[in-house]
Amino acid sequence: MTDTTEPIDPGPRASLIDYPSDFPIKIMGPTHDHFVNTMVTVVQQFDPGFDAATVELRPSAKGNFLGLTVTVRATSREQLDDLYRALSSHPMVKVVM
Repeated sequence: MTDTTEPIDPGPRASLIDYPSDFPIKIMGPTHDHFVNTMVTVVQQFDPGFDAATVELRPSAKGNFLGLTVTVRATSREQLDDLYRALSSHPMVKVVM
């Protein structure tokens, strides 16, 4: 007996994230007096309720770079994509994960 059923098309790629949810983003840039405040300002454009007091800081071994973890309230894939684009295109940012 041959299987004549067509494969089921899952449609648009399903998201692995349930929205809304808290979503951590790691940002790395130079150790600079304004780096943290600048990144908080960018994040708040996409998550107005973001609390700057929740930013986690990790300096590099030599102190030249600063790693930040910001946990945003993700409401959609578009919001996260736009935030990643804004962060990764910022001149102070070296890496966004």
